[in-house]
Amino acid sequence: MGEYLFKDEGYKIIGCCYEVYNTLKPGLLEAIYKLALGVEFQKQGVPYETEKPLKVYYKGVLLPKTYFADIVCYGEIIIEAKAVSNLNSEHLAQLLNYMKITNTKVGYLVNFGNKEQLEWKRVVS
Repeated sequence: MGEYLFKDEGYKIIGCCYEVYNTLKPGLLEAIYKLALGVEFQKQGVPYETEKPLKVYYKGVLLPKTYFADIVCYGEIIIEAKAVSNLNSEHLAQLLNYMKITNTKVGYLVNFGNKEQLEWKRVVS
């Protein structure tokens, strides 16, 4: 059986996401959910950084374009937060790109905008 990377950390992250979703409900701006998630991470003792700059290199040369990850938890897990009716392949592609340029092994795509339930996907590279 394969190793489940950051299993406990993932449970804690998703638990915080559910707390935010259940408290605020859908319908707010993405920025509000990210701020609330930061508050919940603090309360739950989850180390995190918001809007973390992600540098892009090409053959060892730093390119003059920087991406920004919504949230990075535990220094190694990228969280891409959305507030849309449904996730789509472009949202997943954005997370995968961030994971690729940073050589990150685990990421979560989380959508607070779905009216029926918190929508999330764990991605492992």
